[in-house]
Amino acid sequence: MTKRLRIISPKRNRRLQTGWEGFFPYYAGYPELFARELLKSARLPHSAVVLDPWNGSGTTTYTATSLGLNSIGIDLNPVMIVVARARLLPPSEADHLRPLAATILSHAHSAPLPLQPDDALLGWFDPATAAFVRGIEQNIRRSLVGSMTKSPDGVHLDRISGTAATLYVALFAACRRLVAPFRSSNPTWLRAPKPYDTRIAASKAAIARDFGNNVRGMSAALAEKHEADQSQKRLPHPGDCKVSLSDTVTMDLAPGSVDFVLTSPPYCTRIDYTAATRIELAVLAPLLKTAERALGRQMIGSTQVPKGEIDVDEGWGETCLGFLAALRAHPSKASGGYYFRTHLDYFDKMNRSMQRLAVGLKAGGRAVLVVQDSYYKDIHNDLPTIITEIGAGHGLTLAQSKSFHLRSMSDVNPGRKTYVRPSGATESVLCFTK
Repeated sequence: MTKRLRIISPKRNRRLQTGWEGFFPYYAGYPELFARELLKSARLPHSAVVLDPWNGSGTTTYTATSLGLNSIGIDLNPVMIVVARARLLPPSEADHLRPLAATILSHAHSAPLPLQPDDALLGWFDPATAAFVRGIEQNIRRSLVGSMTKSPDGVHLDRISGTAATLYVALFAACRRLVAPFRSSNPTWLRAPKPYDTRIAASKAAIARDFGNNVRGMSAALAEKHEADQSQKRLPHPGDCKVSLSDTVTMDLAPGSVDFVLTSPPYCTRIDYTAATRIELAVLAPLLKTAERALGRQMIGSTQVPKGEIDVDEGWGETCLGFLAALRAHPSKASGGYYFRTHLDYFDKMNRSMQRLAVGLKAGGRAVLVVQDSYYKDIHNDLPTIITEIGAGHGLTLAQSKSFHLRSMSDVNPGRKTYVRPSGATESVLCFTK
């Protein structure tokens, strides 16, 4: 009989995001403590492979690696690939970060490079500020992005070194503080600057100081974490980890190659996940193959109308079909057009992703998905049940589940009061077996 998994609340707790973890405040479905308790209770052998197909900032891969398990993290957003790679930096590298940052800043000051007129940073910063930020980025790239990352067919950010990724994260954090005036009502999201907006201006000294302070803080936190692990004798041989820039709809998983899946797929709340990383995408722009808008269109939950026709698939399950029918018939503006089509896009991509996930999972393997429900106007979008029914269509059986009531960002939407519906949201931890 399969042992039941230990499930604690998947709600993120900012009070736990301190030290090394405090430098990775990116969107995630659950905290490290949730992943750690769940993976430990699974009692996987050290040869096991743990997969997170929506890896985000790398909570699953970081936790699995620290427990001595092998892991695979997949994400479509290049920024999240860099963040996840930085999170895996070995503590032995802590002493290298500060002198590297000092050299990079010295070069940025002494040998400024010309700024291209179409540089993505000019959308946010005035020319002098953009030029210095780009100078820091260019020197990180020149010093630490080598032949393993760059190849004749382009830059492979999923091969970037942990050291380079960490310095990029330090630069990301400095830029996020600079663009604070563009934060939206959701504190993690950034609105894109309008043509009439005043661009951000900052001195070279202020930018260099912020970047340097970030690196010093990360170095100190990593060293402190190493000491804590030693004192608690928590030093298993770290597992192997592969972080891959890929789309879950087309991800190439060998059949039966994965023992355990732990993930949180994008919620069906019409959130553009690229909007959370707009400034980071601007920093990375010279390394990217895909523009922000095209990247956003590929995302599950894209706010852009899909290209081409998508047919409703009965394999999505009775609950999904009922929700789509109610949405299409809703009298509010654009329900039967724009909103219906974007939801079709979401369920089509989710179904195809679940199919590939199921193929990769071994017989007898387990998959844990953290999923949140939502409302379209006054129509309940019971995503946990929909995902359960989609999973059943691909050979996954729900063996265990636990739900938690949480506050929801949708409650702050002024339009919410127009419709009668419960406050908050239900986040469900769904545990499947194959």
